[in-house]
Amino acid sequence: MSGASAASGASAASGPRPVIVSCAVTGGADSADASPAIPRSPEQIANEVLAARKAGAAIAHIHVRHPTTGKPSRDLAYYRETVARIRDAGSDVLINLTTGPGAGFAPHSNDPLANFVSPEARVAHVLELRPHICSLDVATMNFGASAMVNVPAHLTTMARLIHDAGVKPELEVFDLGHVQLAASMVAQGLFEAPPFLQLCLGISWGAPATAEGMVAMKSLLPPGALFSAFGISRAQFPMVAQSVILGGHVRVGLEDNLYLSRGVLAPGNAALVERAVTIVEALGARVATPKEAAALLGIG
Repeated sequence: MSGASAASGASAASGPRPVIVSCAVTGGADSADASPAIPRSPEQIANEVLAARKAGAAIAHIHVRHPTTGKPSRDLAYYRETVARIRDAGSDVLINLTTGPGAGFAPHSNDPLANFVSPEARVAHVLELRPHICSLDVATMNFGASAMVNVPAHLTTMARLIHDAGVKPELEVFDLGHVQLAASMVAQGLFEAPPFLQLCLGISWGAPATAEGMVAMKSLLPPGALFSAFGISRAQFPMVAQSVILGGHVRVGLEDNLYLSRGVLAPGNAALVERAVTIVEALGARVATPKEAAALLGIG
């Protein structure tokens, strides 16, 4: 029995299964002009995190942006301010900082490696700020017109630094081979139990946001793993339902989808979280609190 199945079976006897809702509040794409709801400044991002928590999210997945231009940023000062604002507000939300930026390869540009930095630089903000969770993209793949490059040696370096910082890694996987690589890293003892994988569906040239795609990725999970999943754009809410049905957890947010329905922009992340909560509860589960999420994920 897989970890997800065991957890589902254990909770069936004691009541509705707790489902962790994560909210990815802004994302790392150059998309700030696509919707007025996308937060840019640390204050706006922190406020969106707090609103998402109030709506039911237990985890907030955070990128930062340049406050004026809205362009994606890796500036440590923006991370410091964002995290400080959340902590100063006294929120119990679990903070999940991205480590994705810094792996970009853009062969069509004048400087194809302009956005490619060392593994150590990619986790510097995590080592300083010590969030509860940070993402780790176990993936090398075409990504739209560019690519992201995460070679095993870099992933191992990042995994060890994250482990030594006492932070829980969320292993983001975008296709079947990525799940297998993550499982290999788990087998090497690079992560504390239980491993936590985020199944990322619908991104161009990765696994499709379909029931078949999610089932195939779930079938390759390492023993004892917990998983969450998301679909982008109009697949966001169908993939919420699919993940709950398969015994997993869920992610929504403006990083992945801007709309509540066709042609109707979400006014903020809270509205997307509220829709996810409705789906979770309609399927007979319940939304996990941050304390419950921490216990499920083995966060001290």
